[in-house]
Amino acid sequence: MTAIKFCGLMRPADVRVAIDLGAAFVGAVFAGGPRTVTAQQARALFDGVSGPRRVGVFGDQSIDEIARVAEMAELDVIQLHADPTPEFVSLAKAATGLETWAAVRLANAIDQDNLQALASSADAILFDSRRDGALGGTGHAFDWGMLTNMLDQHREDRPRFILAGGLTPARVSAAIAAVRPDIVDVSSGVESAPGVKDPALMRAFVSAVRGAR
Repeated sequence: MTAIKFCGLMRPADVRVAIDLGAAFVGAVFAGGPRTVTAQQARALFDGVSGPRRVGVFGDQSIDEIARVAEMAELDVIQLHADPTPEFVSLAKAATGLETWAAVRLANAIDQDNLQALASSADAILFDSRRDGALGGTGHAFDWGMLTNMLDQHREDRPRFILAGGLTPARVSAAIAAVRPDIVDVSSGVESAPGVKDPALMRAFVSAVRGAR
């Protein structure tokens, strides 16, 4: 079954809902934007979390800063979301000792050579929409068809694959049917305002994922 990550979490109540719904991952953003939290806030947010793994989303921070925040926030996974190079992924993974995801933000095409290089260094690849002036959480989807053939060709030799970008309770079933991700990542698609999750939308999202074919 496709695993679920709720990202951009800012309120303990929303974390509790994510846990109750069986999310595999809960995410906090350190990369800027309306959902950004500090390392101390994230540590408090995830205090006592058992079950879901704690993911930190980073932008253009240095390796040292990523390692400092990851330790202070007691993260399990780091997600690099500012077009990381394979070399940067490897350095971040070595500095933190944590599972490391690399985000690939798509507009009109996939750079196959870069993707293969990232796949050799990252534990998972996250595909998201590319939007000027924003690293993520924009609520915009990309053309899932760009991924279908490429992923089918590399099902056996690729790292885990995470789908983000414009997912909602209404869209996620079609997304899963189209590209069969290992994990789906949602933030704005279950919100009533930036950083404010709607429990009803969170439940509807989980129901749609579990009912996807």
